[in-house]
Amino acid sequence: MCLCHFLLPSLLSIGLATASLAAGTVQLELVGDTQGAAMVFQEWAQALGKAGIKNVRIRTALDTDKVGIDVQGTPDHPVYVVTGVVNSRDELLLPGGRFKRSDAGRLAQWLNDLAANGPSTATKEKAAFGLSPKQFQQVHEDLATPVGFATQGTTRDKVVEKIAARLKLTLKLDAEAARTLADDKLSEELSDLSCGTALAYVLRPAGYCLAPRPAGGQIAYAVIKAQPDLEVWPVGWATQKPPNESLPGLFEFLNVNVQNVTAAEALAVIGKRLKAPVLIDHNALARHGLDPAKTTVSLPRSRTTYSLALRKLLFQAGLKFEVRLDEADAPFLWVTTVKPV
Repeated sequence: MCLCHFLLPSLLSIGLATASLAAGTVQLELVGDTQGAAMVFQEWAQALGKAGIKNVRIRTALDTDKVGIDVQGTPDHPVYVVTGVVNSRDELLLPGGRFKRSDAGRLAQWLNDLAANGPSTATKEKAAFGLSPKQFQQVHEDLATPVGFATQGTTRDKVVEKIAARLKLTLKLDAEAARTLADDKLSEELSDLSCGTALAYVLRPAGYCLAPRPAGGQIAYAVIKAQPDLEVWPVGWATQKPPNESLPGLFEFLNVNVQNVTAAEALAVIGKRLKAPVLIDHNALARHGLDPAKTTVSLPRSRTTYSLALRKLLFQAGLKFEVRLDEADAPFLWVTTVKPV
């Protein structure tokens, strides 16, 4: 298990300020598995530094290393030495769960919790957003509620308010968010989607995100401004099934002859035939100056599948698609740019 030693500093001072105020001191040791790479650890060091985490040691893994917490020091001044493994998928495995670099803020919160309350509290299993698995399941089931009303032509703030009224957990918009969302009307029909996916989609182009938050033993939904490395509710979920199982209609054959129509028109027709909503990654498209309504596409007369036809048509507009699932496991098409986002 060999890593490049010149990139394995002994102790990185990249500051967890609240640790000195807590009951204990936390030392974090990151070790690499056999697939570890020096550049990966540099990126982890940068992410931890930005999150304000200190007392971090990054070193070569030993055969005896295990994920865990070693309690040292004295009862009055405990020291918790946390060993975490960065695996081949670039995930940090800790007693508190799995963390990606984008979860550095959540990791800092977990380390603070460990320092303040000790291992018995910190090692309780947590899911995303600082929720327990049971709480996460509660949120997921709540957000699987169908939208159930027409959204096309309605302002974004009204869509959010009407969805909030259908949920069991509380969601409130502050005045600033409501004003921003009131400036734009939805062109998409989201009535057949679940509330979680629809909310994330409605908020995203306006620069806002949805995040469930535990507070005082309860859970509420926060609508917050987007920022880098923020853990937010996604616009749908990657399917673990092959595409032919998630959306079988994609692989049906048809005769095509598309001549000089816009990519938006082609998407609308195919989405209607597949009976699957089509959601556009407006943020990524705007970043690269792409507009499906202003780009014409063509496809010569041929017999092909919906999947192949759609890929060829979208590629001409600099776009691609993937099948995602909403919280109720209903499939939809997510259309984004072929360029890095």
